[in-house]
Amino acid sequence: MQAFEYKVVPAPHKGTKAKGVKTAEARFANSIEITLNEMAAEGWEYQRAELLPSDERSGLTGSTTNWRNVLVFRRALPEAAGAAAQPLAASQAPEGNAPVVQAPGAVVAPTAPLTATAGDPEAPSGVTPVPGPGAASMQADDGVEELSPVSGMTAALKARAKQHSADDA
Repeated sequence: MQAFEYKVVPAPHKGTKAKGVKTAEARFANSIEITLNEMAAEGWEYQRAELLPSDERSGLTGSTTNWRNVLVFRRALPEAAGAAAQPLAASQAPEGNAPVVQAPGAVVAPTAPLTATAGDPEAPSGVTPVPGPGAASMQADDGVEELSPVSGMTAALKARAKQHSADDA
């Protein structure tokens, strides 16, 4: 299975002037485009934009919650080479329910069969497909993130931040 590393960068706050770019919206879009192209040139794939709370000090003893816009990118890690990345054979598995450590950070119980979501193109060969709910929609996914769940979560986070700042006061 492919492993990824992620990078989160602040979203631009203001637009960048360019030839033929006249309006504030177009300049702001130009700033985003420049950032996305710079990250893509370094091998980073754009994932999404997030609005997240950030608690920061205010004065000597106070704190405030500021909302920050960030851009999330990912890129594939190189495949682990050598025997450490290969799964252990059944004859090498320890007895009992002790976990088998395959590679740094990867722990697999020896008695559990390997499974993968149906349609996973990165699943290793020989795994048992698990057609869970949503498997068909995952195969037909166009990669566009729906906005409705995010807007509900944002309202909940804002309410929590408001309550948190009221508790501090």
